[in-house]
Amino acid sequence: MPITRGYQQLVAEAMVQVRTWSVQEAVARLADPRTQIVDIRDIRELAEGTVVGAYHAPRGMLEFWVDPASPYHKPLFADESKEFILFCGAGWRSALAAKALQEMGMTNVAHIDGGYTEWVKQGAPTETLEEHKARRHKKD
Repeated sequence: MPITRGYQQLVAEAMVQVRTWSVQEAVARLADPRTQIVDIRDIRELAEGTVVGAYHAPRGMLEFWVDPASPYHKPLFADESKEFILFCGAGWRSALAAKALQEMGMTNVAHIDGGYTEWVKQGAPTETLEEHKARRHKKD
C-alpha cells in the first residue's frame, strides 16, 4: 500500500497548527512557574542529557498521561495554569505530539523549534541524566 501522506507532510501540517517557540523564547520561560518543559524523547535518548527542569513523558505514553480518563493519567497534565512546552530530538515528534494534544482539547501546549539538538547547539541549559534523576528524587 503506498503512503499518500508522508512524515514530512504530517510534520509540515502540524507546524502550522501548533505554537512553536524558538530556543531563546523557551529559555526565557524557564523561570516561570507556569511553564513546564516536557521531554517526549525515548528513555534511551536521555543518556544525551535533557533540558534543566524537564519532565520526561515518553511520546508513546503522552496521550495516556494527559487524559484524566486514562488509568495512566499523570495529574501534572491537568494543571491548566501551566503551559506545556514539548521537545524531542529535532522538533518533528514534538510538533506531531503538540498537534495531538491540541486535538484532545489542550490549548496550553507548544513545542520547541529544532528540539534538543537546537537547544544544545545554542548552549541553552542542560543537565545530565544523573542530575535529572537527583533533582526528581529531591521533589519526591
